[in-house]
Amino acid sequence: MVNKYYDLVTSFYEYGWGESFHFAARLKGESLKESIKRHEHFLALQLGLKPGQKVLDVGCGIGGPLREIAQFSLTSVTGLNNNEYQISRGKVLNHAAGVERTCDFVKADFMKMTFPDNHFDAVYAIEATCHAPDVVGCYKEIYRVLKPGQCFAAYEWCMTDSFDPNNREHKKIKAEIELGNGLPDIRLTGQCLEAVKKAGFEVIWEKDLAADSPVPWYLPLDKSHFSLSSFRLTAVGRLITKNLVKALEYVGLAPNGSQRVQDFLEKAAEGLVAGGKKDIFTPMYFFLARKPLSDGQ
Repeated sequence: MVNKYYDLVTSFYEYGWGESFHFAARLKGESLKESIKRHEHFLALQLGLKPGQKVLDVGCGIGGPLREIAQFSLTSVTGLNNNEYQISRGKVLNHAAGVERTCDFVKADFMKMTFPDNHFDAVYAIEATCHAPDVVGCYKEIYRVLKPGQCFAAYEWCMTDSFDPNNREHKKIKAEIELGNGLPDIRLTGQCLEAVKKAGFEVIWEKDLAADSPVPWYLPLDKSHFSLSSFRLTAVGRLITKNLVKALEYVGLAPNGSQRVQDFLEKAAEGLVAGGKKDIFTPMYFFLARKPLSDGQ
């Protein structure tokens, strides 16, 4: 399901959002693009990356974050992805950025990685492991390929403590986010933290970074907000895109189903904005965890 979903939506994501398919906490006066870069730099700094280290990006999309982090920290970053189309697009973008020597892609399922044990100096995941059908199993695989004493950091999609499973509106919003983003059951922040510990990691610190964001993370998707710098994401920009896609599909220049995908993403955006406004959903529950040097350390 996840693979099929990303085949359909990748081009729309890149068109509307750029090469990094994730949200970010945003400062006042900061553009969406600047906030996304800072979000990625923050991850690199938390991991304490050093020049020459081997880093793994789990669920890397088309590689926007791995290119940024590799250039920012002078590391070599491998992107793990199970989607052939995204990998082929990522390779084109790596070549354009001139980072083929330090950035590469491996096609594999993050539930069954093809890397040897204790292979990487650091691992991170940005809004990706929420797709795992078994998050403990996924974190255990990350634990296996990470060197002892080294760190794993992630931004996770989670329902917050404000989510009420008995509230009909809350349940509707959660279902919209899941359906529109190709997700299994979205976990609570506490369940996510418990899974990290069950996998064997010791948690250094964790926090929902959306809670302190001066500018709401969902603002670019909010139709009541207008921005020239993110025009394609505004209500007017999305209406123009919708009509353009409809026309291109009609004359055969866009694949059949393109308009349906765009409608699908519109619904997903509505769910995300509603979840953000109600404070029941976060796309940036952050944790930094360490693999012990040995059992008991």
